[in-house]
Amino acid sequence: MTRRILVPVDDSPRARDALEFVLSEHAGDDIVLLHVLDPITAIYVSEPSVWDDEMIDRRRERAAELLEELRGEAERADGTVTTVIEHGDPSRVIVESARENEIDQIVIGSHGRSGVSRVLLGSVAETVARRSPVPVTIVR
Repeated sequence: MTRRILVPVDDSPRARDALEFVLSEHAGDDIVLLHVLDPITAIYVSEPSVWDDEMIDRRRERAAELLEELRGEAERADGTVTTVIEHGDPSRVIVESARENEIDQIVIGSHGRSGVSRVLLGSVAETVARRSPVPVTIVR
């Protein structure tokens, strides 16, 4: 029976590790690649500027390029590959996506943040694991 595996991705090595894990352990399952545009992280961490339409367009374009690249890697699996771009709080969007889209499992990479960065940014993987309605595999 084909399962639907949600793989939240950003442009990090851990997200790519999560995708590789899915490709090796869940061959033949359907993969949903989800990228969440997070205005809080963009403004306060990586791009200190205003979250305006131009910034949203730039980040959406980068996200689309990333998802297209990852789709190419994922298509070597036997199942289908779907890509989705959403915006909002990443952990909330991931959990809602699992609830609303008949997802059977979430496989997410962990950045392994600690100290101040973990306090400021939180742990998306940890929050998803606590709130998810489906099993979660955290890849480190």
